[in-house]
Amino acid sequence: MARINLLPWRAERRKLRQKEFLTMLGLSAVAAVVLAFLIISYYNAQISGQTERNGFLRDQITQVDAQIKEIEALDQKKAKLLARKDVIEQLQANRSQMVHLFDSLVRTIPDGVILTSIKQEGDKLTLEGRSQSNARVSTYMRNLEGSGWMTKPDLSIIEAKAGEPGLPYTFMLSVMLANPNAPKDTDGDGVPDAPAAPATPAPAAPAQGGAAP
Repeated sequence: MARINLLPWRAERRKLRQKEFLTMLGLSAVAAVVLAFLIISYYNAQISGQTERNGFLRDQITQVDAQIKEIEALDQKKAKLLARKDVIEQLQANRSQMVHLFDSLVRTIPDGVILTSIKQEGDKLTLEGRSQSNARVSTYMRNLEGSGWMTKPDLSIIEAKAGEPGLPYTFMLSVMLANPNAPKDTDGDGVPDAPAAPATPAPAAPAQGGAAP
């Protein structure tokens, strides 16, 4: 005997499809929430890691800045020490030069000339004094030029002025200090010339002819 289903199967199938749709919609929503949570967690981890790296870099930069300041302080101390060293070396080098300079000043003063003032500014020496005549001053300038320790004498003032009996003229001249023992720079390149090699004596020529019998 055949059976006939008289129930509203279309309505039941519609309800089943709606239930399946809602289930899929819920699963999609859950999957979207989970996916969004994973994405947000990933980017938050990236941001946290970058923040930690930035903090590490800031700490390293702070340490480097402190080290740079220490290096700058050390460079300043080094510059001061080098300046003191240069001054000491210059004083050591000029010590013998000053001895020769004063010796030359004494030796080059001719009769009829006295010095009243000596002033040094770097390599320039200003001399003031009195003399018997203009010729005595000229002689003094030639003596200074030939001393080897003073060069380029330049007379700036000479005039007759009363005050010292027998020495009616006052004068002021300047000279440039020199060291005849210092290395020369003949080519002007700023580098002292190398010392010349000592000349080797020529071999003696053999005697001409034999000895007389």
